[in-house]
Amino acid sequence: MASLNVGNLGEYLREQRRQAQLSLRQLADAAGVSNPYLSQIERGLRKPSADILQQLAKALRISAETLYVQAGILDERDRDEVETRAVILSDPSINERQKQVLLQIYDAFRKENAADGPDEPAVDGAVPPTN
Repeated sequence: MASLNVGNLGEYLREQRRQAQLSLRQLADAAGVSNPYLSQIERGLRKPSADILQQLAKALRISAETLYVQAGILDERDRDEVETRAVILSDPSINERQKQVLLQIYDAFRKENAADGPDEPAVDGAVPPTN
């Protein structure tokens, strides 16, 4: 887990808030945090918890994982896994049993590829060439 990078998080939050065309007060109200507290986060003076980041992400309509990465709570590779799982779980066109099966297959592939090493892509039955 990376160290918390509050300054960059604050800058990122401010930019997201401006892109959403929200005032500091509007975002604070939407996220359920105080205006002074949000101001301190944006200025890099406060370290928000994961729960506060989730509330801010919801109010900004962005991924909470994106804020976790910005805050150094979540590694970029972890974010990819979390987002993949979230997409599977939120798909309304498949039922709960199918979602669980997909997640099990996804986990199996990740474990298989981790065992193969980062430089060797796993291909069905393929044998790496020898020199």
